[in-house]
Amino acid sequence: MAVLAGLAVVGFSAALLAPTGVALADPPATTESVTAYSLAAKDTQSVTVSAEGATIEPIVRGSYEVYVKPKPKPVEKPTTASNDGTGKSGGGGGGNVGTPKYTGGGSKEQWMTAAGIAQSDWPYVDYIVSHESGWNPNATNKGSGACGLVQALPCSKVPGNGYNPVDNLRWGTGYANSRYGGWAGAYSAWVRQHWW
Repeated sequence: MAVLAGLAVVGFSAALLAPTGVALADPPATTESVTAYSLAAKDTQSVTVSAEGATIEPIVRGSYEVYVKPKPKPVEKPTTASNDGTGKSGGGGGGNVGTPKYTGGGSKEQWMTAAGIAQSDWPYVDYIVSHESGWNPNATNKGSGACGLVQALPCSKVPGNGYNPVDNLRWGTGYANSRYGGWAGAYSAWVRQHWW
């Protein structure tokens, strides 16, 4: 019995080791490495088109150009203007971060005309704006955040852009009308209290 058991163990061992030994003893017929590309290359198909008298032209592919947009130059910070004696300054800052400053031209007469201010009110507007901002459209009160020609507070109340002189004067007209009954009343209040 012991002999039979020993033979059985040897037989099972031989059965388990034989495939491994054969695999080690016989190297593959080709030494070509198998990659995803080599497998895909074997799956390719060649198509041959033939017809009597037909001319087959090669495919002409178009070319294209690539435009790389250059990196924009950094925006320069505006310079700070001098204080005009009213506590207001022409520099950036205040509460108006991100509001674009005015870079256009024009005169105070052009701005008042475009804002729809009657010429009879121009002296009142000129007095108030001269004292509030010195006719600097980019004037900003760093303490309060008031901005523009009439020092709108807060600057975000101005429809459009608080630094645009026409938008700022339009807002100022509405403010003068609602609070003081017009530019003449706003002027009287400014002369009395030195603010409006």
